[in-house]
Amino acid sequence: MNKNESYENVSNIERYLRKIDYIIRKKGRAILADFNITVPQFSALQILINQGNMTIGELSQHMALACSTITDLVDRMEKADLVVRKKHDKDKRVVIVEALPKGYDILEKVMSKRIEFLSGKLSDFEDDAKSRLDLGLKALYEAMKDETQD
Repeated sequence: MNKNESYENVSNIERYLRKIDYIIRKKGRAILADFNITVPQFSALQILINQGNMTIGELSQHMALACSTITDLVDRMEKADLVVRKKHDKDKRVVIVEALPKGYDILEKVMSKRIEFLSGKLSDFEDDAKSRLDLGLKALYEAMKDETQD
């Protein structure tokens, strides 16, 4: 493969990844609407459930949003019974945000719907093609993951 072909391949990969990301995000927003939850609320739930309970400041850093924005977000999530604020066991001045069972339930149901959507799109793919895609995307992720704090 010459330099021009290689550049074209990489250019195509980047373009298709953007297009796929757009489609998945659009479908994801539609799925979230069915559960009456916003994108930022879902992102916060994912972080809290996957990385553990944290303070408003820590959640703010993970989401790259101002603490005041996160405080408002957590207020709305508390009213919806998705999270609860608790005093830290060792330092009562520290407030921790913890996901509640309803938050876990919504996360599980949304992820199930997202996987169902993608599974439908991959239904005509041979198992070998799915495996190659899985390995290729994993390798790309591994090469890129240090570029962000996710």
